[in-house]
Amino acid sequence: MTDQQLADLRKTYAQRTLTEADVQPDAVRQFRAWLDEALAAHLDEPTAMTLATVGTDGQPTTRVVLLKGLPDDAGFLFYTNYDSRKGHELADHPQAALNFFWPGLERQVRVEGRVEKAPQTLSDQYFQSRPRASQVGAWASPQSQVIGSREELEQREQEIEQRFANENPLPRPPHWGGYLLHPQRIEFWQGRPSRLHDRIVYERVGNEWQRSRLAP
Repeated sequence: MTDQQLADLRKTYAQRTLTEADVQPDAVRQFRAWLDEALAAHLDEPTAMTLATVGTDGQPTTRVVLLKGLPDDAGFLFYTNYDSRKGHELADHPQAALNFFWPGLERQVRVEGRVEKAPQTLSDQYFQSRPRASQVGAWASPQSQVIGSREELEQREQEIEQRFANENPLPRPPHWGGYLLHPQRIEFWQGRPSRLHDRIVYERVGNEWQRSRLAP
């Protein structure tokens, strides 16, 4: 495909509108409403979200992780390896951004806020609810570290299987657990014709959400 062909790719968004009268006063409850619609529409991976973190050198990095909860509407919950690149970056700079993109609904949600580790009890509970293979994988993978080969990883997997042969579920690894992103800013984007999209942003001021419309 040529650069011009790439440049000519476009889609007209015209499914829905987004007005101030359409949204709830609370940003997280508004997100829940949109997530419910994404689930009801049977979209592929509706809980997938791009997570952006920043290293000590100021270099941003992104990856896709899965939303695993919104406990008490206080934060967006996800799980990972604490020793991964994102884990180290969150330890050094505990602020992050999330992006949900639901093209089937012509919608996008952007979330920004501070991040902290989830309570250990929550991480334990979720880890032990995972399929056994995923539990083994969490123990076996030195996430984000350089490894010599696929065979090396598979050998580690076999060793973990042998180590915990008589345990089901496995205990949670000390290097694995949850994070909560506490939102300070949430933007809801609805595609519209002529690229005049609807954008409504919530910003937390104290314990309240203030809402504004943004130009597309």
